[in-house]
Amino acid sequence: MLAQPLRPPSPGRAAAYLGLFLLGAVAGIAGALVQAAWFPGGLLLALAGAAGVFLGGARAARSRGGAVAGAAGWMVVVVLLTASRPEGDFLFAAGGGSYLFLLGGMALAVICATLGSGRQPGGRDVRLGK
Repeated sequence: MLAQPLRPPSPGRAAAYLGLFLLGAVAGIAGALVQAAWFPGGLLLALAGAAGVFLGGARAARSRGGAVAGAAGWMVVVVLLTASRPEGDFLFAAGGGSYLFLLGGMALAVICATLGSGRQPGGRDVRLGK
């Protein structure tokens, strides 16, 4: 069977993915500020917020692309916030909590994109022979 050509997403779906990208960016900024505030509670809150955006995006878009869009926004913001400024200021300290936030967020992004619903039909009568 030959592979079908990819179709571009509809304008509504593209707008939803853009909104999920921006929501992931907001979750990244909020998580970066909260994760060091009340260790370990702030770290758990930041990771729970990121997981909510990733998995919620996958469920809302009914595809793995929703999780990937949110994760991409989170990743872009977090990577930009890890860079130090010329004045020597930085947002992430060189502690274990910061590394747990970075690596834990990446792991959650992969897990939520994997758990996101793929292109399978839903409902009761999807099995053959029923």
